[in-house]
Amino acid sequence: MIYLFIVLYGLTLVYFGLSERVSRFVYLLSAQGLILFALVFESLHETQLIELILILIETIVVKAILIPWFLNRLRKRNHLKRLHESFLPVFYNVIIIVFIWVLSFVLGNNLNFEELHTPFFSAALASVTCGIYFIIIHKNVFSHLTGYLIIENGVFLLSLSVGSKFPHFVSLAVLLDVLMGVLVLGLFLNKVRDTFQDISVQSLSKLKD
Repeated sequence: MIYLFIVLYGLTLVYFGLSERVSRFVYLLSAQGLILFALVFESLHETQLIELILILIETIVVKAILIPWFLNRLRKRNHLKRLHESFLPVFYNVIIIVFIWVLSFVLGNNLNFEELHTPFFSAALASVTCGIYFIIIHKNVFSHLTGYLIIENGVFLLSLSVGSKFPHFVSLAVLLDVLMGVLVLGLFLNKVRDTFQDISVQSLSKLKD
């Protein structure tokens, strides 16, 4: 089942490359939160109960519900429907994302660390790389925030890859994950619309000291 959920997570990354509707970005992030919940439920049975509860609360409450709710509110405030500012056609985006996914698993399978859960590590590497790529090919602030959250989900997967051996590291990653997500979302929710009429990153070049 773990491999099935990892494949589903990979499909969400591919779908990010296909999508232009902002609402789909929100739904895909919510779906990733549910998939991460399933991965935790399937893989961390030996983790202490309090740590398991914290991770499950983060994946369901924060990643699948709270963060998408904030993003949806931000989307409506800025009247965002579709994004057309990608530097590359959709077809090339999908090819590059699939290539990143395959390369990440090839690299992950070549690592020989007993403490490392290879499928989780490979998925984490793919998620972080795809998040960075998503930011590079877009020039919209909302898209950059989405890319950041994809990277954040990759960091969470990275914590799962060593979680069975280092439970305290998992707890620390969860706390930092929630803290950074809430701070960044709050910043964009309260300031982007009030400061810039256009939320393209080109507007940020107008900032002065």
